[in-house]
Amino acid sequence: MSFLAPLFLFGLLAVAIPVAIHLIRREKPPRVNFSSIRFLKQTTKKLVLFQQIQQWLLLAIRTLLIALIVFAFARPLFYQTPMANLMDSEPQSLVLLIDSSLSMQYGEQFERARSEAERHIARLNPADEVAVISFSQAPRQVRDLSGDHAAMSAFLDGMDGPDYQVVRFQPALRLADELLGSAQHDRQRVVMLSDFQASGMEGGDPSWMLGPGVAFETVNVGDERVRNLSLADVRAPAQLREGVSEYEILARVRSTGTVAVDQARVSLIIDGETVAQEPVDLSERSEAVVSLPAEFEAGGQYAGEVHVSGDDFDIDNRFYFSVDVLPRSQVLVINGAPSDNWYDDAAHWFSLALDGLDTPYQARTVIQADFTEAMLAGQDVVALLNTGSMSQAQQQALEQFVNQGGGLWLAPGERSDAQAFNEQFAALAPARLQSLERMSDNDYLLIADRDRRHPILAPLDVEWNARFRGYWQSEAQPGSEVIMQFDNGAPAFLEMERGEGQVLMMTPPLDLSLSNLPLQGLYLPFVHEALDYLGGGQVGERAHRVGDLMDFRADLLADSSRNTVTLPDGQQLPVSLEASTMRAEQPGFFRLGEQEASVIHAVNIPPGAGDMRRIPASELHDRVINPETAPQRSERVRTAQLMQDIEQPQRLWWWILLLVLILLLAETRLANRTYR
Repeated sequence: MSFLAPLFLFGLLAVAIPVAIHLIRREKPPRVNFSSIRFLKQTTKKLVLFQQIQQWLLLAIRTLLIALIVFAFARPLFYQTPMANLMDSEPQSLVLLIDSSLSMQYGEQFERARSEAERHIARLNPADEVAVISFSQAPRQVRDLSGDHAAMSAFLDGMDGPDYQVVRFQPALRLADELLGSAQHDRQRVVMLSDFQASGMEGGDPSWMLGPGVAFETVNVGDERVRNLSLADVRAPAQLREGVSEYEILARVRSTGTVAVDQARVSLIIDGETVAQEPVDLSERSEAVVSLPAEFEAGGQYAGEVHVSGDDFDIDNRFYFSVDVLPRSQVLVINGAPSDNWYDDAAHWFSLALDGLDTPYQARTVIQADFTEAMLAGQDVVALLNTGSMSQAQQQALEQFVNQGGGLWLAPGERSDAQAFNEQFAALAPARLQSLERMSDNDYLLIADRDRRHPILAPLDVEWNARFRGYWQSEAQPGSEVIMQFDNGAPAFLEMERGEGQVLMMTPPLDLSLSNLPLQGLYLPFVHEALDYLGGGQVGERAHRVGDLMDFRADLLADSSRNTVTLPDGQQLPVSLEASTMRAEQPGFFRLGEQEASVIHAVNIPPGAGDMRRIPASELHDRVINPETAPQRSERVRTAQLMQDIEQPQRLWWWILLLVLILLLAETRLANRTYR
């Protein structure tokens, strides 16, 4: 027998009430003194015994009445199978999605998610099957649908903890939907256990949803009050030239928790030493930009770290970077057309971009007639501006310089002759000159297209407003690459590899005769970026994010025994030419070689991974649930409905109440006879 409302059985305690009443009313007969008892009627022992039986029977009826009333309210029914197995007639296929992204490291959120998953598995019936998926940006660990609940619990116990990635909901939901495509049962559910970061909704196909009939439930395991600060952005140089000792590191601090943080402190750490600290006031806004002064006096590589303090979650409070300080670049400027009018002297404007005590360049300017091969010794870059015909010795010296790894910048001007230029620089120039084109009055050309990913132009993400009233019409050589084009489609800036070196070529002159480029604010950074590119100032990529594949091939040491990478947690792993790559799985510094002379790669968490702002779980539910899926009632509701369906034809409580009525009549008659 089972009961639909078993809590009413506590009413059986009321059975003690009639027992207590009978015991209280049980009084000893009083002793009365009479002078003579001859006038009293003698009561037989049978009558006394009969009255005692009536009283015990009355007590039993009253006790039974209360018990029957309690049983009626508890709604009994006969069911042979235990109620725990009542749902076996409708087995299910369940997929548990456990968020293991960076935000789940906050407090005990991940442990709560794992405990909730274990409770879901414990409530399953023997016929049910279950799968478990841990996920962050993508699914991490997957256990396919299985009826072995004990093995699934063991899988949960050994599951990896949260990683350092941002969360994305859709990839895990897609995988869950695919697993349910091969499920054994028609009743299918997906349960996601997460803190439901708002960033998890980003990416993916906004029109995608779960398959028809797949129910979706959410379990929010996140803390309600989260105090968190994040470094939303840090601007630090990847490489510098000697001569620029002072630099500003910019850090953007943002309050990204559910509870605002009003005060914070930002520190700049260089090679393990704190060199600057600044307070941050976030009482009026949720983010602020802090400028931190840094000094890089000597050449070499520096390990830098920006740290913000003042919250309860330190993992996303650090940004790591490395700075390579390279020797000052030696630049030789060959002026083919020196002019008394500096306005039209390309070398004048070019040299202005390189002058200054703190410039990372050491420039030397010579006129074309004085140029000799000896002047190329120790130079990194040569700039030929508005050059005319060169001697064979000068031409051969430049070819040898480029083939051995030097950088050459060609900028023909009004003095240049197309035929002579094409003959002398046929082995070097990225393009052949055709004719010098001049625009009519009040007409000019603009830069309309440029390769924004090129190392020279990537840092110059600005609009090019320079106006060009003339340029050299040219034809790109095979193997060259056009970096910038005019709005008429003609090439403006080209590059080509020659031997071990690199050659750049501008088709407009670099003076003010046919353009206003030298007067533009982008002229100086443009010249610097181009010289760094030509002079080998571009080191390999050493700034990474968690999940990136790092390549140490360019930094491997001659002594192969020293090619060991030290991870942020202190673990050491060997690398070689055959195995030079490594997946970045944690933030911090990865050091190739010995500590004193190591090559440093900096790894940071992805942007937004520490943003603790939340969305209502219902928003995710409404986006992915299929309209054809009927709302599913909870297991408790469905169990209660099945029990009611079983109870309906039996109606035992009705017969119990009828028996109560009969006993009540009997109790009334018996009570009147007993105490008459």
